[in-house]
Amino acid sequence: MPDQPPPFRASVVQFEAVPDQADTNLATIRRLALDAVADGAQLVVFPEMCLIGYWHLRNLTPERLHELAEPESGSHVSSVRELARELGAGIGIGYLERGDDGLLYNSYSVCLPDGALHTHRKLHAFEHEAISSGSQFTVIDTPWGVRLGILICWDNNLVENVRATALLGATVLVAPHQTGGTNSQSPRGMKPIPATLWDNRTTDPAAIEAAFRGPHGREWLLRWLPARAHDNGLFILFSNGVGRDDDEIRTGNAMIIDPYGAIIAETWVADAAIVTADLDLGLIPTSTGRRWIRGRRPELYAILTERQGNELGARAARFSPLPVDVRG
Repeated sequence: MPDQPPPFRASVVQFEAVPDQADTNLATIRRLALDAVADGAQLVVFPEMCLIGYWHLRNLTPERLHELAEPESGSHVSSVRELARELGAGIGIGYLERGDDGLLYNSYSVCLPDGALHTHRKLHAFEHEAISSGSQFTVIDTPWGVRLGILICWDNNLVENVRATALLGATVLVAPHQTGGTNSQSPRGMKPIPATLWDNRTTDPAAIEAAFRGPHGREWLLRWLPARAHDNGLFILFSNGVGRDDDEIRTGNAMIIDPYGAIIAETWVADAAIVTADLDLGLIPTSTGRRWIRGRRPELYAILTERQGNELGARAARFSPLPVDVRG
């Protein structure tokens, strides 16, 4: 039998970012990264836009967004890069990037222990009209023999993105989010978590945890997220915000999913938390998704690259109250 790859130990983190306070959030990132690495984590995955907060950005002026943004080489990203070197572990963080082209991006950088830095720009950015969408998939090699793919939040909802990332060789998908408790346009989609449940979380933890596990948190995730892992035969590292995010309550539910779509570690605690697991990379070659991918018939899929005439930009697709025509 071929040699089995050694287990890969990864942590996913949830925490409540303080809006516009990168120094404060960086201190939290450092503290939680230290705890995760002390528990043996080789990679620590933090949430989307965790350096400056998320949902409040939609209310800010473009000028203020530019003030909050930083380049890949910015001071806070550089601090995380140095922390990764110091700890000998990979660390992934989300932030508002100011690109060399002068545009703003919802970006996520994975800092590796050898000093390498790899950045993914959200492909479907809808948070603010001044934030542009990226145009490239991101799959990177790591010192652990793991190929990491990165997709940010809504990127993961479009099945083509995860499949493309798998076809590019990713075996582990880093999936940072700010989700749960969203006021969805869909009548059967997510709805807000009452803020009173969060405010009373210390006196009534059962109530908020039940909400986090319910249809507007974990149950919503289970409708689709495990299928992304199963159908593509990869591990998913799902990190998320938790608590107040402007006028919504994020539900945390940090979890690690195996290539069969099974959750191997998770939390629904209403607080900052670290979820850690050993990823058995030997599961990937024989996983259902990896075997089924080999049965693809690409000659049938040209329709996936053809415009249908009803496409919308990310913001219009995310916020439009009107149904979108789908060809029958």
